[in-house]
Amino acid sequence: MKLKTTLTAASLTLFAGAALAADDVTLQLKWVTQAQFAGYYVALENGYYSEEDLNVTILPGGPDIAPTQVLAGGGADVTVEWMPAALAAREKGLPMVNIAQPFKSSGMMLTCRKDAGIATTEDFAGKTLGVWFFGNEFPFLSWMSQLGIPTDGSDAGVEVLRQGFNVDPLLNGQAACISTMTYNEYWQVIDGGLTPDDLVTFKYEDQGVATLEDGLYVLEDNLSDPAFVDKMTRFVRASMRGWKWAEENPEDAAMIVLEYDQTGAQTEAHQIRMMSEVALLTAGSNGALDPADYQRTVASLLAGGSDPVITREPEGAWTHAITDAALN
Repeated sequence: MKLKTTLTAASLTLFAGAALAADDVTLQLKWVTQAQFAGYYVALENGYYSEEDLNVTILPGGPDIAPTQVLAGGGADVTVEWMPAALAAREKGLPMVNIAQPFKSSGMMLTCRKDAGIATTEDFAGKTLGVWFFGNEFPFLSWMSQLGIPTDGSDAGVEVLRQGFNVDPLLNGQAACISTMTYNEYWQVIDGGLTPDDLVTFKYEDQGVATLEDGLYVLEDNLSDPAFVDKMTRFVRASMRGWKWAEENPEDAAMIVLEYDQTGAQTEAHQIRMMSEVALLTAGSNGALDPADYQRTVASLLAGGSDPVITREPEGAWTHAITDAALN
């Protein structure tokens, strides 16, 4: 009996030691808990992170949370961010590095009311356009600059409405156009009573100004630590497993997201629809950043006329070191 007790105690000690060996990872999301981030919640729920000996904490974002600032302050090991914001932050001194790119395509677009007199980009002049800020404004400003349209509110330019994270300005006629994502706000407009026939949309992809969204970023200094690199390799591998599962099982993935939504603000129908749209954006990505997509993003951001988003070609802004190891 004494031997059995000793062995049991030893087994528990070993088990506790193994549990403590799991590496902690904190992920900061760009926005609130929703299907936009389904791959990470799937990896958490399905045990993919645990299989990689990771203890992952997912921090939702929100209107008052800037992922770049959280990363800079040490509040997260890795963050989900759009590349324009990351490159702008890097040029200003925050050395963010893209280690993986789960989103292959852009879901950003400008959604406009036809009854506001919008049919083509030539109709923007003199109109009020809703734009997200906190780094989300950079693709829009670059696009307007390439079109030669001032954003100063002049007759030849556009009035920029600092858009909140809702679609009210379009529904109530405060703005002729607002920023929307193919997987989220566009459908909120439809649910708000307007029909597709009432609207004209301008997808950034179609306008040739699409920039990369929803990449994974870390601080450059951390990549000199082999232990951190190993931890991120396991994190990216598990996360991409989560994303591919979510693509193949959109309804189940949406239900997993809903389980983690502590606000209760999301609806089942909206999240299932969102996941189906998000799957179109992650399709074709194995997690590794496509250099051609990166160069397209940089070119778009540099082509800002007198006020470009970035003023010089970035150096060291991305690496394949993590995904090369994760995919192998």
